Amino acid sequence: MNGKKILITGASGFIGSTAVDRALGLGFETWAGIRKSSSRAYLQDDRIRFIDLPYHDKEKLRGRLRTFVDQQGRFDYILHIAGATQALREADFYRVNFEYTRHLVDVLIEEGLQPDGFVLMSTLGVLGVGDEVGYTPFQADHVPNPNTAYGRSKLLAENYLKGLDNFPYLILRPTGVYGPRDKDYLILMKAVKSGLNVGAGFKEQRLSFIYSEDLVDIIFTLLKKGITRREFLVSDGDSYTDSEFNAIVQETLQRKRVLRVKVPLWIVKPAAFLSEKWTALFGRTTTFNSDKYTIMKQRNWTCDITPLREAIGFTPTHQLREGIAKTVAWYKEHGWL
Repeated sequence: MNGKKILITGASGFIGSTAVDRALGLGFETWAGIRKSSSRAYLQDDRIRFIDLPYHDKEKLRGRLRTFVDQQGRFDYILHIAGATQALREADFYRVNFEYTRHLVDVLIEEGLQPDGFVLMSTLGVLGVGDEVGYTPFQADHVPNPNTAYGRSKLLAENYLKGLDNFPYLILRPTGVYGPRDKDYLILMKAVKSGLNVGAGFKEQRLSFIYSEDLVDIIFTLLKKGITRREFLVSDGDSYTDSEFNAIVQETLQRKRVLRVKVPLWIVKPAAFLSEKWTALFGRTTTFNSDKYTIMKQRNWTCDITPLREAIGFTPTHQLREGIAKTVAWYKEHGWL
């Protein structure tokens, strides 16, 4: 795979920048797809090449890719990690996660620029609600029924790719992704460090996780094996109760005593709604919103990764305890925690 050309969209983000690091390490000619306004804080390597693709305008996108290919040649692989996880309006999720993906793929096909592999970063959330009585893990054949705007928009993109003849897609549906550079789990860790741990709902929650570097390893192993036209659920293969997860975080942060507060869902729901509407007044988005409430409400986030193990022999290099320790160490080193 060395010397081949790879495009990584959403490269300025947490997962995207981790994928860029790995691509460089594997010897790819690595192109970071980012907007001119995007941060390059994690894209400092001199070997990285940059491209700004106007996904919003299909004809402008066509022109940009034509010019690129005339000068550089086609991309051998594309990791489409760019997407909206927060939005002011539900329509924004569909525009960014579905329409922009469709524009990119259509231009690739219409211009004869189809790569050898196209990875869509989706989400376990496309599956919707699982078994919240017996806590049976999600299976690969679970019929998707997303209950968030984010999940619905990602499923539209998935189904579009699956409806194309001979397009070499790979769809990954990861569970909670954590690791260095992530800001979502940082919020929880800051609270624990201050002595407070707040949970939503009283019924036990079962969780699953995947360390960012392991997720990226999975991507490149699938590409190397030439596996296409499949979708995979992705986690480290284990599951944890919310109490077990909290205990690992607390232990890692060396907090002997933490006040554990469980907030009833009937309070969390309107609070999330008000948080969303208040920030929207100022033209901003917030991580605590109606979609987030739906995710917090869900009790079972475990999944069976047997197909992934069978396809590539996947074994995580980071189980949760080790991964949290490395993440916390990174947060501290960079003054985040």
